Amino acid sequence: MSYFDIPLEELKNYRPERNEPADFDAFWQDTLASSRAFDLDARFEKVDVGLALQDVFDVTFSGFEGQRIKGWFLVPKNATKPLPCVVNYIGYGSGRGLPLDWLLWSSVGYAHFVMDVRGQGTGSKHGDTPDTEVGSLNAQYPGFMTRGVLSPETYYYRRVFTDAVRAVEAAKLAPMVDVDQIAVTGGSQGGGITLAVAGLDDSVKVAMPDVPFLCNYRRAVEKTDEYPYKEITQFCKTQRHVAGQVFETLAYFDGMNFAPRAKAKALFSVGLMDDICPPSTVYSAYNYYAGEKEMQVWEFNNHEGGAAFQQQRQVDFLKGIFG
Repeated sequence: MSYFDIPLEELKNYRPERNEPADFDAFWQDTLASSRAFDLDARFEKVDVGLALQDVFDVTFSGFEGQRIKGWFLVPKNATKPLPCVVNYIGYGSGRGLPLDWLLWSSVGYAHFVMDVRGQGTGSKHGDTPDTEVGSLNAQYPGFMTRGVLSPETYYYRRVFTDAVRAVEAAKLAPMVDVDQIAVTGGSQGGGITLAVAGLDDSVKVAMPDVPFLCNYRRAVEKTDEYPYKEITQFCKTQRHVAGQVFETLAYFDGMNFAPRAKAKALFSVGLMDDICPPSTVYSAYNYYAGEKEMQVWEFNNHEGGAAFQQQRQVDFLKGIFG
């Protein structure tokens, strides 16, 4: 893939007009308050998966409207004091998989909380959390991008983002977690979820959105013909009469609108040849991000970004903050 988006020097100053709903804050305050009315009931069941250096817990907690969400929690074995905790959100299509998939952060010396993504798990990792459909849902293009998209109340990512905020709250109840040292991270979809949580939960100290998805939807569908954004294009191609309504809903879930509310210290990444999450969509969120921030640019990479090189960058970044 060659360069297809705005040149890097222009990306650094790219601040498109934000389509922010007037009731954006009220919508999310009401959504979170409604789900917080349910007992979090975070449960950590220790499981033996044969690891010598980590303790592993099978996690269940209450997410959106009390619906039960699965996860994994890993902590270095024989830890003697509360540790910083990395809350991890997963890329599009994948679920929590197995604990063996998630050894990085506990190996570094941190606690690690992995949230399963409701309804997903047919990608590289299986999932264990169903998506309980809420309200009257519209016809949808296969995938998750248009599930319930005709209303912010029924849209799929209302449930996911709420789950993700509640996951931070559950992580604070986990064994050996320092509640004042919480980081959130994820790649692609996980990066978009990371931005949402950073904008919704002021207790988060560090955010590391890696090649984030779910930013500047309008720009994305105009710039790329790749999935998952193409799900929106295909939906609007046939549902011509509601295309405007679709983008009105998506504005409530746009990383570009969460970014000005986020104060956590942040490390972003972008692949300049990324045709799944175009660079201009990543910079749309980054340039509005309110907190202290850094951007790691991968000049010759597509959506894989920096891969292990980015993981090393994240390790160094967190070590500089949490030690």
